[in-house]
Amino acid sequence: MAGQRAPHLHLAELSASQFLDVWRHFDADGNGYIEGKELENFFQELESARKGSGVDSKRDSLGDKMKEFMHKYDKNADGKIEMAELAQILPTEENFLLCFRQHVGSSSEFMEAWRRYDTDRSGYIEANELKGFLSDLLKKANRPYDEAKLQEYTQTILRMFDMNGDGKLGLSEMSRLLPVQENFLLKFQVENNYYYHYHSYPLLGICFFTSPSLAAQGMKLSSEEFNAIFAFYDKDGSGFIDEHELDALLKDLYEKNKKEMSIQQLTNYRRSIMNLADGGKLYRKELEVVLCSEPPM
Repeated sequence: MAGQRAPHLHLAELSASQFLDVWRHFDADGNGYIEGKELENFFQELESARKGSGVDSKRDSLGDKMKEFMHKYDKNADGKIEMAELAQILPTEENFLLCFRQHVGSSSEFMEAWRRYDTDRSGYIEANELKGFLSDLLKKANRPYDEAKLQEYTQTILRMFDMNGDGKLGLSEMSRLLPVQENFLLKFQVENNYYYHYHSYPLLGICFFTSPSLAAQGMKLSSEEFNAIFAFYDKDGSGFIDEHELDALLKDLYEKNKKEMSIQQLTNYRRSIMNLADGGKLYRKELEVVLCSEPPM
């Protein structure tokens, strides 16, 4: 599609399908981001559309305008535009935007939503379950919709986020639709040069070290940092991490290490770790084995 003008890139309201056309035009490599040359092309097209409608009267250089633009819309400051960010830039059908305005505060909230909408426990959010999710969003926002419009939203969301084309959303795909505001583990120091003898789960990156000094996830933690992590994931303040709380921690570990995840992988790792637990309760000493480079006192 190189050299072609983007479909429907104008300042009038876009339908869900038109928004998808624009996204696919600019995300030329299909990696889920508009970045690099794609971002330059998008900004130039957007500037042309604004000038054509008389919206943009500034005489700043293109570079200055782009810097200001990214400061305003690149919410996570990663230098690229995600789908949710694009939905804030382009005038898009209001009901459809509801699908992109939903963020969950933590992976605990995400996993609660996953369990709620994966009603058949298949490990996927299938079309009918996604439809229920979108319907609940619209009802919560008190927005009217009919069955045809709900079906359109459902199919468009599937086309956007179903990366492998199997007609349903896996855990990683759903996490792109329902992003977490902040991965708590990204707050902590990363060390990449540890060499110990360990037993590992290579896909997840969890390492069970046999050295007296433990290092896992490339994270070197002080006692205070460990306590902060434990308190964050021990949502109910029970003094231990249960299976649901551990799911949230594992999801953050996957994403911290930029690993794709399925609910089956998450479940298998959770079961392995819970073998360390006392009656389904992961206390501080057991969690040290999973996380710590130096066991807290």
